[in-house]
Formats: sequence, structure tokens, C-alpha cells
Amino acid sequence: MTHLTQDQISELISLRHDLHRHPEISGQEIETARRIAEHLTRLGADRLWQGLGGHGVAAEFRGTTDGPTLLFRCELDGLPIHEVSEVSYRSAIDGNGHLCGHDGHMVSLLGVALGLRTRPARGRVILLFQPAEETGVGAQAILDDPRWPEIRPDFAFAYHNVPGRPLGEIGLRPGPANCASRGMQILLEGKSSHAAAPEDGTSPGPAMAELMQVLPELSTGKIGDIAFALSTLTHAKLGKPTFGIAPGRGEIRVTLRSMTDDRMDALVAAAKSLVVQQTAGLSAQIFWHDIFPSVTNDTDATEIARRVAGHLEFELYEMPTPMRWSEDFGRFGNQGTKSAMLYVGAGQNHPQLHNPDYDFPDALIPIVGDLFAGIIADILGKATT
Repeated sequence: MTHLTQDQISELISLRHDLHRHPEISGQEIETARRIAEHLTRLGADRLWQGLGGHGVAAEFRGTTDGPTLLFRCELDGLPIHEVSEVSYRSAIDGNGHLCGHDGHMVSLLGVALGLRTRPARGRVILLFQPAEETGVGAQAILDDPRWPEIRPDFAFAYHNVPGRPLGEIGLRPGPANCASRGMQILLEGKSSHAAAPEDGTSPGPAMAELMQVLPELSTGKIGDIAFALSTLTHAKLGKPTFGIAPGRGEIRVTLRSMTDDRMDALVAAAKSLVVQQTAGLSAQIFWHDIFPSVTNDTDATEIARRVAGHLEFELYEMPTPMRWSEDFGRFGNQGTKSAMLYVGAGQNHPQLHNPDYDFPDALIPIVGDLFAGIIADILGKATT
């Protein structure tokens, strides 16, 4: 039985729908952060940090005695994707949408805050509402904030909803859990010329054609293999759309993906080597974007979540392979915190993440609230009053 009343669940669902209606993309989460801060204040947080790493918000709920610090993280940002939906609360901002479920993740943590009106027996709980997860810069910005040492947790937990898995199922995986990824932008510059005299210029075209063939060939293995690597061509542009100019500039974009950070380092080195090999006579520049480290779940933190989920009689799924998609939550574990990303089923026939018709399933709000409340009780204990 959930720790939330039906009235509380209804209020959380209503808030989720309103957040869904007003998405703000990475780095622009001003109004979303303001609203979250207001709710946390109303729910009696002992301390509030605002403007963390941009527009991040964190709330502290202190136990009655000293003890470990638990952090639960969710995301504030939506996506620059046009929503195609018939729901009454579809996005009111054309071209932007909460099409990954961050609206539901936020409200799930507010549900945890409702339960924290009764403080844990010891330690403290930090609820972190992180900006700019979708671009991979938000977690690092939080860690770089000079106030982070005041927050630094012993344990950190987060979750993501997973379309394609049974509704409410809890997915667990110690070790590698989400892939590392990064965007590689390659800018090539030669010399333009008249299309009637291409020999008087230097076109990036041949080098681009070769790179578009060899960069995807860096892909190796299958997800779950330590050697897994995926190199995906995502964009190419050569010159201007004319007939009178032999082009002098070109651009290629590739997404690199691997199961571990060490494998990513090797993949990056191999990709850079191919660019050097294929671009003789051209000026070549490489820029990196959307850099996500791998998420590696701590064994102890994962076991705590497994024990709590089992006690609550949730359906458990031992994930055989990591998620291919990336999450910047891994940066918290890289700071020495015992962290675990959990995966909660959104329904087997649910639209996929980032689809234009995706919508977070409201039924997950009390499920996640109970799971996180159980983790708090397991580590910090229940107050006697």
C-alpha cells in the first residue's frame, strides 16, 4: 500500500500534467526550477539550494541524529521535439516537449518529499532536481558548483522510466548500466573554386566520402560485450546547395558509444586517427559535444534497491545488458558516491523515449515514491515519532 493518499496522488498527477504543458529545454529551466522550489518550501524542506549548476534545485530533509547522506536525483529539462498528442495537457510550447518523462521524474521526487514530512531516524535526504541532463552538461555543472561540498552524498539513486518493459517492473543491474557516448563534430576546410575548374580548389568531398565509410566501421561487438562500440553517422554537409561552386568546406557528425569509459577513450583515439589519415591537404578540426560518461552502478547500492523492491513485492528484472542510451547520472558515482540508476517499466506497448507521442505513465508516481521511501527507511531508519 502506497505511503501517499489518493488525494496526494491526484495532486501530483495534476502537477505533472501542468509541467508537461510547459516544458523548458536544457539550460532554460527557469520557471520549472522556480515552481519546484516553491513546492519544496511548502513541503517543509530544512534547507534549499537554488541556481545549482545553472537552474538546479536541491532540498535537504534532516533526520533526528547524524548519519549518512542519501541523494535522489531527477531532471528538470524537456526536449526540442514537437509533441504529437491528443492529451489535454500536451505541450503549449511549439517545438518543445517533455518526451522523455522528466516531468514524471520530478513529480516522483515531490512524492518522496511528501513522505519526508516524517523525517528519517538519522542522516539526511537530499532531493536534487538537475538541469541540462539531455545535453550531458548538467551533472558536471552541479559537481562544479562551489556549494556541492555542502551536499555531497554517501549514496545516490535515480531512476528512468523504460518503455517496452512491464508497467512498474523494477530493472536492476550492478556494474555497467548505461553506455558512455559523445558527439564528434568534424569540420573540414579546403579551398572553393569554380565548378568549371575544380582542379583549382581543394574539395573536402573525397575525404568526407571516405570518412563516412570508415567511421561507422569502428563499430564492434554487441551490447554487453566489454569491447562493444558503436559509431553512428548522424549528419553530413558539403558546401552550399549550388551548381557553380566546387565546395571548400564540409562537416560530418558522428555519435560514438561504448559500454565503458576506457573503451570510449580507445574509440575516440581511433576516430581521431582516421580523421588525420583521410584529411591530408585539408584543415581539419574536431569538436566534442554531449559528452556522457558511462553509468556504473555500485553493487551495495543496487543490492539495497533490490532488497527494498523485493520487500515491496515489486516485479524485479535482472537486466542482462546495459542500456544503450546515455545518462549523465554516472558522474555522481565517479565522485566516490555509492550510486545506482534504477529502471522502471513504462509499459510493454508504450511509445518510446523521445518519440513525438511519448507521455509519462502517471501510474509510476506512487510506485517510485514507495521504492525511494523504502530505500530511505532501509539506510536511515524510520523516526520513532
